[in-house]
Amino acid sequence: MRYELTKDLETGNALIDKEHRELLKAVNDLLDACSKGEGRSSVQKTGSFLSNYVKIHFTHEEQLQQKNDYPEYTPHKAFHDKYRKDLNSVVEKIPADEASISDLAALNNQIGILISHIRFEDKKLGKFLQGK
Repeated sequence: MRYELTKDLETGNALIDKEHRELLKAVNDLLDACSKGEGRSSVQKTGSFLSNYVKIHFTHEEQLQQKNDYPEYTPHKAFHDKYRKDLNSVVEKIPADEASISDLAALNNQIGILISHIRFEDKKLGKFLQGK
């Protein structure tokens, strides 16, 4: 199953949605590699990309929230801080040469958490920003 930025994931904010597309592209590239039997060698690369990219993306979201006095900034940032830490922990355990199925499952779990966050919390943020 490929991920797409469907209406239930779009925030209506051009920057946030663009960056979400980039995150989903990286996940889809990993899924493509898995379908070709090359997933184990791609997990670490994808995990590192996601780990680095969410730092940038979360910083952009937090800047938007602060600039626009988003009332749920504190819990949103708390989620970002915990997610960065959890994702980094997962990625650090993935060997550079051959990831295990367990490594892939752990990364997939983090991706699921991120998708859920986009679907609910980032949608709320997008709605708030549209009302500004």
